[in-house]
Order: sequence, then structure tokens, then C-alpha cells
Amino acid sequence: MTRIDAKFAALKAENRKAFVAYVMAGDPDYATSLDIVKGLPAAGVDIIELGLPFTDPMADGPTIQLAGQRALEGGQTLQKTLELARAFRAGDDSTPIVMMGYFNPIHSRGVERFLGEAKEAGIDGLIVVDLPPEEDTELCLPAQAAGLDFIRLATPTTDDRRLPRVLRNTGGFVYYVSITGITGAAAAEAADVAPEIARIKAKTDLPVIVGFGIRSPENARAMAAVADGAVVGSAIVKLVEEKKPVAEILAYVKTLADGAHSA
Repeated sequence: MTRIDAKFAALKAENRKAFVAYVMAGDPDYATSLDIVKGLPAAGVDIIELGLPFTDPMADGPTIQLAGQRALEGGQTLQKTLELARAFRAGDDSTPIVMMGYFNPIHSRGVERFLGEAKEAGIDGLIVVDLPPEEDTELCLPAQAAGLDFIRLATPTTDDRRLPRVLRNTGGFVYYVSITGITGAAAAEAADVAPEIARIKAKTDLPVIVGFGIRSPENARAMAAVADGAVVGSAIVKLVEEKKPVAEILAYVKTLADGAHSA
């Protein structure tokens, strides 16, 4: 059982929904981002999504694009992102970490080398948004063989013909993108999302988590109520961009987590 599986089993036993938080590694700098990541579990975060900065983040909106740019300008690399995960793991051996990003940095490092290092650093799963199921041999299958969950995105345009292929080698959970478009865009309505979640859950036993466009405790509660949990990214990253103190960022995260957990 992976840390992700264990977390969802524990949440199910408690009859609680999951709250997942995304932060960009190295934004605004390595030390501050590590402080934020270290504080997330105490703020109620069940699973951490750790962004891997990349120069061409095509699925991301301006907020996360700028976060990646700040991180890269500050010297953040794949190596430093693995080091950040390792530093977090030194004090927390239970909270799952999912690395989210794009294939190019992984390909450049070498898939086999990367997977070994990621596993050693305490990474539990991967979301690589530019690798479709047709490319499973590139990273998905090797990741599974290395003991890492490969988490797939499903979207409003993933129809019944496409869905089985998306689900085929997915592990950990399914990330349902509640809107068409980029991160940080307008919020979807839970009433629109609910039938889509039901459609996906009819095809898989994996938990389904909803993300994109969630900004408030009320949004988090509404989305978690129709799924197995909610993800917030851009709204948290925006506070980093505004140079809010770490304590203030974590206090905001706690309100979101409380919202999701109250669903």
C-alpha cells in the first residue's frame, strides 16, 4: 500500500473527504517554499502536490506560470525539487507527495535515474500533464514498476470512449479538471461536476479529486461534497506571489482544508 492509498483508507475510515494543496517548489525561493510545504500537514492538507518548475507550462494559467518563472529565476531545478521533498520527508514520513509538472525535465534527467531518485526522496506519485495514455511506456509504466502512482487527469471533454483509456494505468487517484482551460480559471459549479464524478466513479474504484478554479472554503466544501476531495493550487500560489507571510498562507490553507473536510 502506497502512502496515497493509506491516506485515502484513513480518510474513508474517518468518513472525511481529502484536501489536496499545490505549491510550486522554489517559489519564491527554496527556503520559503520548504517552510510552506513543511507547514501544510498541520494546516490540514492530506496530500501535497509539489510543482516542478518548467519553462513552458502549457496547462497552467498566469499565476502558476509566474510561480514557475520565479522559481527558475531563483535557481530551482529538478535536483533541488527532489532535495526539497527529501528535506520534508526528514520530518514527515506519512503525508503523500505528488510531483506535478511536465515531461521534459524528467526526460532530460533520464527516466530510470529520475524514478530512482524520486522514490528515494519520498515522492509517492506523479502528475505529468503532457503525457497522454498513448505514451504510457515513456514514464507511466516505468513509474508503476518503481512503486510510484501515476495519476491521470480527466476533463469535461473526456467522453465515454476515451475514459477507459485514461483510467487504464492510473493509480492513487483520478484528478478531475472541473473546467476546460487552464489552472486558475473561473470556478465550475458543483451541480455541473457531480454527474461527471458519478460517471468516472462508475468506471473505477479509485478516489476522484476535483481541481481547477477552487478559491474559497465554500468552493472546497461544495466540490468535496460531490467527489472524494478537492485540490487548490492557484489561490494558494497567488498569496506567495503577493509575498504574504508563511503563517498567513498556512492560515488560509487551513480554511480551505476545513471547508473540504466539512463536506
